[in-house]
Amino acid sequence: MDDDGGDSPAGYRWGSAPRSPDDGAPHHEPSQGRAVRSESASHQDRDPRELEVDPLDGDDRLPSLFGASWPAVEGFHAMLRDQGVLRGLVGPREVGRLWERHLVNSAAVVPFLPESGRIVDVGSGAGLPGVVIAAMRPACEVILLEPMERRTDWLSEVVDELGLDNARVLRGRAEDLAGEVDADAVTARAVASLDKLYGWTLPLLRVGGRVVALKGGRAQVEVEEAAAIGQRLGGGPAEILTAPTLAGLDPTSVVVVEKTTPGTAPAKTVSRGTESGSRRSRRSTKGSRP
Repeated sequence: MDDDGGDSPAGYRWGSAPRSPDDGAPHHEPSQGRAVRSESASHQDRDPRELEVDPLDGDDRLPSLFGASWPAVEGFHAMLRDQGVLRGLVGPREVGRLWERHLVNSAAVVPFLPESGRIVDVGSGAGLPGVVIAAMRPACEVILLEPMERRTDWLSEVVDELGLDNARVLRGRAEDLAGEVDADAVTARAVASLDKLYGWTLPLLRVGGRVVALKGGRAQVEVEEAAAIGQRLGGGPAEILTAPTLAGLDPTSVVVVEKTTPGTAPAKTVSRGTESGSRRSRRSTKGSRP
């Protein structure tokens, strides 16, 4: 989730404007050799949590949207707001839109997922959508698959802090687990284009399982470009579905592909991933299969 820039959000107060030298107040030239910090520089050093106000904070529709998972999702939001920028998980400008662009957006995939079984979130990163899925699908075993150690450390902290006993963190690459994970669904968000994503996700599925990928405006183009690869790996025709979230927010595009045949598995290069340390002793048994 990169910081995609933009102007400061509406409603942000930069503070009162500095007085002009001609407004009647005394004006002092800075003494030579003394560093003078500009107004903008002082704000650049401020905690990004102070600079952004999320318009959905306190929105009474959020508890209804998340239902029984609301306490866990609200706690996850607090962790992302407090630590997300500092730990390089979200860009500074994302703090003021965590609900709409990240948490509500992640919830959009949940209606397309099974209510029980095994779900793998590929490239889980900050935990979007994997942590939200684990909270909203408590009867599923949710594997948060991520290759970077600093991110698996974060994910383990989140899972422990929120008490998500149905989730486990696995450090590794999806392509190294082909044939070793038998999932009912695989999810991905902002990971790669479909031509690459199919090679990482379809081999993790049982026949009858489905890839559920959050996609943007290029969804149709990606579906067309990746059709042959998906078919070779056992995928059926891709569907591009629209997932509404909250009134007034843009709907989310979800690409769903069912695995209809075993397909041709891509060659593996290294051994299986390793479970993140703090979760090894608390591995979930919900929905598990040998």
